[in-house]
Amino acid sequence: MSHFTNMKTSFQNITYLEKALNKLDILHQKQKNSTELEKLNLTINQSNGYDIQFAWNGQEYELVVDMSFWEQPYPVESFIDKIAQQYAGEVIIGESQKLGSSLIYRIYIYIYI
Repeated sequence: MSHFTNMKTSFQNITYLEKALNKLDILHQKQKNSTELEKLNLTINQSNGYDIQFAWNGQEYELVVDMSFWEQPYPVESFIDKIAQQYAGEVIIGESQKLGSSLIYRIYIYIYI
């Protein structure tokens, strides 16, 4: 009997979440969210058929998993911690680049106008 656990996370941006998973070499697939069609879920396939999913709940991507069929090389808490650390780095880089581009553009206009 399956019993799914929904674990809250602080992941709100699918792009940064995907980059974090890619950097950690965690293979995943995008799937349409059944409740919010403009949002996507990320699925991590497991060989036992009980996949792990990051599902959009309206505020964040929560981890949905059947804990009795967990098949990753480390405990779920470590799994989330590793992803969270990488995700935080991606957010810092991505948001800094957005600010930097904006700031450079403003300086350029100021100098040349």
